[in-house]
Amino acid sequence: MADIINLLPDHVANQIAAGEVVQRPASVIKELVENSVDAGATKIQVIVKDGGKTLIQVIDNGCGMSATDARMCFERHATSKIQQASDLFDIQTMGFRGEAMASIVAIATVEMRTRKYGDELGTYIKMSGSEVEAQEPTSCPNGTNIMVKNLFYNVPARRKFLKSDSTEMMHVTEEFYRVALAHPDIEMSLTHNGVVMLNLPLGNTMNRILGVAGKSMSKCLLPIESESSVARIKGYVGTPQCAKTNADQYFFVNNRFMKHGSFGRAVQKAYDNLLPTGKNPTFFIYIDVDPSSIDINIHPTKTEIKFENEQSIWPIINATVKEALGKFSVGPSIDFDIENRLEIPTFNKNDEVIPPQIHYNAGYNPFENSNGKGVSTQATFRSRMSDNTNWQKLYGAFESGGTVPNIENEPEPVQQQLPIDDSAMVTTDRFFQLKGKYILTSVKSGLMVIDQQRAHERILFEKMQQRITDKGVSQRLLYPERLDLNLKDTDLFRQMIPELEKLGFEINELGGNSFSVSAVPASFPEKDLKDWVNSMLMLTGEEYIAMKDSMTESIAASLASQMAIGYGRQLSQDEMADLNAQLFACKMPNLSPSGRPVVAIIGTDDIDKLFK
Repeated sequence: MADIINLLPDHVANQIAAGEVVQRPASVIKELVENSVDAGATKIQVIVKDGGKTLIQVIDNGCGMSATDARMCFERHATSKIQQASDLFDIQTMGFRGEAMASIVAIATVEMRTRKYGDELGTYIKMSGSEVEAQEPTSCPNGTNIMVKNLFYNVPARRKFLKSDSTEMMHVTEEFYRVALAHPDIEMSLTHNGVVMLNLPLGNTMNRILGVAGKSMSKCLLPIESESSVARIKGYVGTPQCAKTNADQYFFVNNRFMKHGSFGRAVQKAYDNLLPTGKNPTFFIYIDVDPSSIDINIHPTKTEIKFENEQSIWPIINATVKEALGKFSVGPSIDFDIENRLEIPTFNKNDEVIPPQIHYNAGYNPFENSNGKGVSTQATFRSRMSDNTNWQKLYGAFESGGTVPNIENEPEPVQQQLPIDDSAMVTTDRFFQLKGKYILTSVKSGLMVIDQQRAHERILFEKMQQRITDKGVSQRLLYPERLDLNLKDTDLFRQMIPELEKLGFEINELGGNSFSVSAVPASFPEKDLKDWVNSMLMLTGEEYIAMKDSMTESIAASLASQMAIGYGRQLSQDEMADLNAQLFACKMPNLSPSGRPVVAIIGTDDIDKLFK
């Protein structure tokens, strides 16, 4: 029998490896920019076309490479960062395995121009599918200029699964943010389709955060800092008032972005009882530890890191954030410097103790009548029993079969008609509200319970869908509302504007990442506009951006949720009846826009079982 196991060709092995390292254009951005950081660059330019599908170009002023190094960098596992296995536990650079360039060149066309400081000429190399097409001396500036064209051109199955340009650009922007936030000492810029999206000058950490997250964040950030034998922690956390559903949350260890769910819970725990439901804190936390105490080499993307002292770092993060929240008076505090201070009495042991005095009227008679004469309880009872005139009238009416007369000085009792047999009734005109949350009413099969907020969401959702066809009614704002978004959300919000205008919004671009809202749909709560936009952008994420119908539904659902009546609001009989009527006029009254149940029926049999 012939042998069946063979070695894979290098270009095939590189394509397989590329599936782990290069998942989308953003992965290429990450690897190339990190290489520029390792090269000691002080200026990095990132140029992207069509979300990175057509072109990714990274230009830096780093140390550059010689002709031999320029060619060797495309070989698999070729690296200058490690010489032996023990070096993996003392990593102080961004890249080290030598897989990135080999993986990129396996699934794209790559052109590179590079020159070392002091060399008269640089090197030009063009490669495609791991094959060298050209290598020659060239005149170029110091540093490295890499162009990656037609990503996945030779792996059509992978290219087919790339998302829209806007979605891929969102991922590119996020990877750019991660490197930019970790290195505020490097000037960085991002250009997409010829438009400069972001230009970050040299600065400190705070300036870099404001450049990425927006200048409005300056009022929301509190500095944190602590140092111990285990780790040094610094950075900024947001105030509870600025918490958002889609808050910016970044962890960095030794200037490398990482994802760490346990440390994230440590931060969240510090905000216990300070955040409303559904809101998350903003934080930018930088952790410095001994490189030998962490393992970076556990994931191809190097975003998951294993800590040797994780159990020790967790409480340090939690305590550091708590300290910042307390130091800057996030919670309620007492001001001891006001003029009219509360005087607290003090006790002198030499003072005479005077017991409190009790004053009462010894002659008070609770049974005294209006004439000032007291009567006993027994006398009052006998007096009332002796006056049997009304009783005689009542029994006389019963015996004669006549109408019961009104009794003097006694109010008429309220007659409450409760249906005994509702088998022929579908609904009743009586509704009851429970805990400001549920509406109860009888139906043919038993008791119907309606969630009032979800019911109103369903009603508004279907009305919003109709408004998209027929432009909704707007109400102009007294003062236009300014929205300052970050780069990631700007492009997505811009695509939503046509749909939002159909619902009744009037939105104008102010340039950069800023917008002005001058009108909103009727009954929209103006004070919640910014919060709603943030939650809508998170809800209407990348999975909807390529499908207009789904994006429209997502906007309508988000707007309905914002405008719906909340729990705790007391409704009148007319309001409950109107809500019930509008709900069952909807196409899908049983489900809210998010798919949760709106109506529940408690059958008569189930009620009977409660009394057995």
